[in-house]
Amino acid sequence: QVQVEESGGGSVQAGGSLRLSCVVSGVPFHHCLGWFRQVPGKEREKVASVDSDGSTAYQDYVRGRFAVSRDRVKNTVYLHMNRLKPEETAMYYCAVGSEKIYSELGPDEVPPPGRMDHWGKGTLVTVSS
Repeated sequence: QVQVEESGGGSVQAGGSLRLSCVVSGVPFHHCLGWFRQVPGKEREKVASVDSDGSTAYQDYVRGRFAVSRDRVKNTVYLHMNRLKPEETAMYYCAVGSEKIYSELGPDEVPPPGRMDHWGKGTLVTVSS
């Protein structure tokens, strides 16, 4: 009965910013939350993640521009995206996974999409040039 719902997608000009939200329910206390994105015809790729302790990880391409945060009270995780690029136009997905995944990862590594257990339906982000 885990539910994951993203919101906040929309259109933004290149160089602009956008904040995505992901509300989750039925999630175990110990878990990880990840943000991923996918363009038609391409594999789903890592963006960022945060674990139950608040530790974050970022894909190299977005590090320094994107920031993920978590609000325990609101059961919401946010993805703050800054200096967006046209090539980052994609469906952005929020996903929930077990913290057991981290035993397979290196330091500051976002879990691979295949290791996540529950996914939202996605929210579209369009970055225009």
